[in-house]
Amino acid sequence: MKTIDLLKLFREPYYLFVANGIQLDDIRFIDMYDDYVKMHTDGEKVTYIVSLLAGKYTISERSVYKVLSRLEKDCMQIAAS
Repeated sequence: MKTIDLLKLFREPYYLFVANGIQLDDIRFIDMYDDYVKMHTDGEKVTYIVSLLAGKYTISERSVYKVLSRLEKDCMQIAAS
């Protein structure tokens, strides 16, 4: 399979990502977000959770806040053109 074949295969979902401002690199933070939701549901304080996640995923606390903010943003649900 060539790169162009893969691009054609995922063209529509990619257009939706772009239209909604989704950064494809954020895929690496899905597990981090799941950890955040679990700890938050268990009653942990946000600052404590962010501190733990920053250490676990070796990113700054500020980056954790930024990623969480991006991943919690509502999508527009528009069709690609």
